[in-house]
Amino acid sequence: MSTDNTSKELEFKRRVTAEMLDSFDEELEMEIDDERMNDLVSEATSPGERTTDLDRRFYFKELFRLQGELVKLQDWVVHKKLKLVVLFEGRDAAGKGGVIKRITQRLNPRVCRVAALSAPSERERTQWYFQRYVSHLPAGGEIVLFDRSWYNRAGVEKVMEFCNEDDYEEFFRTVPEFEKMLIRSGIVLIKYWFSITDDEQNMRFMMRIRDPLKQWKLSPMDMESRRRWEQYTKAKETMLERTHIPEARWWIIEAVDKKKARLNCIHHLLSQIPYAEIEREPVVLPARVHNPDYLRHPVPKDMFVPAVY
Repeated sequence: MSTDNTSKELEFKRRVTAEMLDSFDEELEMEIDDERMNDLVSEATSPGERTTDLDRRFYFKELFRLQGELVKLQDWVVHKKLKLVVLFEGRDAAGKGGVIKRITQRLNPRVCRVAALSAPSERERTQWYFQRYVSHLPAGGEIVLFDRSWYNRAGVEKVMEFCNEDDYEEFFRTVPEFEKMLIRSGIVLIKYWFSITDDEQNMRFMMRIRDPLKQWKLSPMDMESRRRWEQYTKAKETMLERTHIPEARWWIIEAVDKKKARLNCIHHLLSQIPYAEIEREPVVLPARVHNPDYLRHPVPKDMFVPAVY
């Protein structure tokens, strides 16, 4: 083999390795962000007070393994034209968004998408309550993750008095039938509640207050929800009691430890859908066509983004 070919092969291997490391760095960036937030409140906690029993190396290894299984599940969903809906509910700062990020991180956004609806508009308030959620439901071969869902009525709307008692009771009469209808239509429905303690939510709110990159997550509604912790607890207990049905049961994720919650949730999600690895045809990269008449035109330098880094 010539020296020139050897150099090209080594350069190719270097670039492949760099690409793989860049992919892993996506998760590392989020993990560093978690650590940065912990550092911001270290002054408010005693030494050793906030520790994790989960080894960092083990966490990364398991996360990457589970994300590989999620890719297989995605392929299975597409192959079998399944319709998968996963609801993520829980108090503010319970860690729902972090789990959703890890689930979607390696998946195709055309297959797996997140539905995070804002407050209903004036027009939507006059519609059938479930109407605005229906438009986000999946077609065959799609996965939809609801970052909060129609259970807003049983939680924030009840506690903050955004709905009256008649609307609240009608929700509980309707939601079991609504979910049974979804399941009869072929939708696989999985419902998760992320559970944290009073002290843990307080800590996470303090972390966000001290972190300028996270302060946008704190709305006046979040501040009020902190004051009404007990009312939210009562609303949650009522919701779980009245909507935990055999066809669409609730699953509780203990979420005080974020890393464990992420792994446990993904592991459980994978266990709920029987799937198998889809055989793929070997991918062969076609040879690049070289046209002798092709002439690449120069690009003006002022069109390039300055190379600051």
